[in-house]
Amino acid sequence: MDGNARDIRLYAGNSNPALAEAIARSLGQELGHVSVERFPDGEIFVQYKDILRNADAFLIQPTCSPTNENLMELLIMIDAARRASAARVTAVIPFYGYARQDRKDKPRVPITAKLVANLLTCAGADRILAMDLHCAQIQGFFDIPVDHLHAAPVLMEYLKSKMDDESVVVSPDSGSVKMAQSYADKLGCGFAVVAKRRVDASHVASSHLVGDVKGKTCVIVDDMTSTAGTLCAAAELLKKEGAAKVYATVSHFLANEKAAEKLGNSCIEELVTTDTVPNKINCGAKVHVISVAPLLAEAIKRIHSGDSLSSLFA
Repeated sequence: MDGNARDIRLYAGNSNPALAEAIARSLGQELGHVSVERFPDGEIFVQYKDILRNADAFLIQPTCSPTNENLMELLIMIDAARRASAARVTAVIPFYGYARQDRKDKPRVPITAKLVANLLTCAGADRILAMDLHCAQIQGFFDIPVDHLHAAPVLMEYLKSKMDDESVVVSPDSGSVKMAQSYADKLGCGFAVVAKRRVDASHVASSHLVGDVKGKTCVIVDDMTSTAGTLCAAAELLKKEGAAKVYATVSHFLANEKAAEKLGNSCIEELVTTDTVPNKINCGAKVHVISVAPLLAEAIKRIHSGDSLSSLFA
């Protein structure tokens, strides 16, 4: 296959091939051919089977669990594409791992979000396409263009069927206030905040509620969940304060088996999420997954053609 500066080349790593295939279908393209293998000692080997010279390469790889493996795989894919003389290499990272550590909030700790940004840039990425970064300021950690999409437009279309004029959007902690406020403004409904106290890395306690939720349908909004602790604690407090129904929505569903069990036993009616990361556990009817492939595909199309992405950032 000949490489051409006018050609889009889509490649998928091993972290979420289903999403990559859906993006390719939305673009009317086929995924390119790349071999990603392991040496006996675990080292990653990457070889593109297509000619990439002067091509516009988009490498689709969320850096979800196993985070280290998927991140290293992406870095090597970027390096290989750069050395194959691709005209431009865009790392499409629907979920950006290591984003929680975005500042020094304790002595002698790293800023891993910045470290990963440095690694991606040094590997040879020309551009980053991400979705719902844990903190928006991570865009500033890069010295290359970053297109930061939001899953909110996709998720809100579904949530509208669950809500009414009296519904309330709830932030489960102070870190999600801005995101939840944006949902409330666009949905034209009330807003509330839950105060969260983290006990340890796996346990949280919700202690205070600011806002009126009595007799109302509540939607808890957050960017991601891995233990479901924050969501379940917030939902319990909302029910205690008289909420009629509690729904939740997160952009990235990173939950494990324990989190799924916790979610299943909670008072949350339904959790709405996206396919930015693969869902490898069975959560039954409580989890509703909506694909963001069409949104990412449209962004890729506009980046390639040089069109504005502004309308996609809403």
